[in-house]
Amino acid sequence: MYSFATDYTAIIRPLQIIVMAVAGLFLLRVTRVALVEMRPPKTDDAPRRSRRRSSPLGLEFIEPEEYQGHHVEVVGSLMVGRGGDCDLPLQDTYLSTHHARFTMDDGDLLVEDLGSTNGTYVNQELIAHRTKLDRGDIVQVGGVLFEVVR
Repeated sequence: MYSFATDYTAIIRPLQIIVMAVAGLFLLRVTRVALVEMRPPKTDDAPRRSRRRSSPLGLEFIEPEEYQGHHVEVVGSLMVGRGGDCDLPLQDTYLSTHHARFTMDDGDLLVEDLGSTNGTYVNQELIAHRTKLDRGDIVQVGGVLFEVVR
């Protein structure tokens, strides 16, 4: 008679390798985010100057890696999202079309969520209202991470 034996190792082994690779990439990502969060904020040893004379706060990309280190200056208002009409349009799956707005108000940098699906986080806390940002704060919009810098 006929034997219909299947060699399951030919199917299971590649699937095991793929699952292990995805798990490894996930753990690398989690480790990277944890290291960024543990990093102390940048500090100056120089004496504090008045707010009016110091340089204004801005945003520096932490994630995604292709933008890492790029500085974004906030003049007036800056809308972030996937939409082409945003001031800072970014292609990220977790961003809403109009995700968040950063504004400068009398020398203070503020962020507000614009009703996004995934929310906006400041230092890993979901915000519900306009929130004042300080130097060293980490802001997450979708899968994009910014650090507030001078």
